[in-house]
Amino acid sequence: MIDLSIIIVSWNVKDLLDECLASIFANQDRLQIEVFVSDNLSNDGTPEMVKKKYPQVKYIQNEGNIGFTKANNRALPQASGKYIFYLNPDTIIKPRALSRMVEFMAKTPSAGALGPRLLNSDGTLQLSCRTFPTLTTQLYNTLFLDALFPKTKLFGKYMMSWWQHDDLRAVNQPMGSALLVRKEILDKIGAFDENIIFWYDEVDLCKRIKNAGWQIFFLPSAEIVHYGGQGFGQWKGIRKSLWGAYIWRKSRNYFFKKSYGFWQVPILMLLDVTQIAIILGLLYLIVKLIWLAINFVF
Repeated sequence: MIDLSIIIVSWNVKDLLDECLASIFANQDRLQIEVFVSDNLSNDGTPEMVKKKYPQVKYIQNEGNIGFTKANNRALPQASGKYIFYLNPDTIIKPRALSRMVEFMAKTPSAGALGPRLLNSDGTLQLSCRTFPTLTTQLYNTLFLDALFPKTKLFGKYMMSWWQHDDLRAVNQPMGSALLVRKEILDKIGAFDENIIFWYDEVDLCKRIKNAGWQIFFLPSAEIVHYGGQGFGQWKGIRKSLWGAYIWRKSRNYFFKKSYGFWQVPILMLLDVTQIAIILGLLYLIVKLIWLAINFVF
């Protein structure tokens, strides 16, 4: 019987994927595992590398860059493990991480999902848990209160930036870069919502897991190094572009509409406009102060 099915979505990250796969098989302990690479038509030699170095990996060649949610969902019907571990390719599994996660799930029947402790490449902590976003947390973000006072439980609520991620506890949403879920839950509630291309995909999945009556945990004893988005480095420019901003807001608005009701979407749009006005106002004030300073000096 397969204990753990690991699903990795890949797109032109051959070297990172190589490291990730090597760390998985070096630290599988006594677990019976299967690994899927759902590849979005990489052209950097990824297919050849996987087939040559890791013949035990079940490689899925998608017809193009179909996105994160669809690529994950392509592998799920083939998975036979009791637990599904969604893993980014820019990760390194540390010793005992996989077995500790499986052991915890086995002895905690109320646990529907869990997230491990994520570390940056230098070994420092990477904040990886969130509360579910609400209009209130969006307001804090609009007014930059979450950035100004991240260590307070009030304004740091969404990012949980007040917490050191050093103890076992129930949480709302671990990052989707390393998320373990019971297969039986996915069979009942469905996998990733493919209406979300990327961003908010794991938020929606965790919300549905919680709504189905399961708990989600953070397990600090299981550690994984996460390079912090390098696995999807091709999206870095997109995230900063107008199109990226549009996709992010589209995913956010879809989540809020689906989870809380359509009436919240106009409020989110108003908050977006308010934030733009604040930024423009601050820029104007800075330019004005510089101009006054120049005139005062000369």
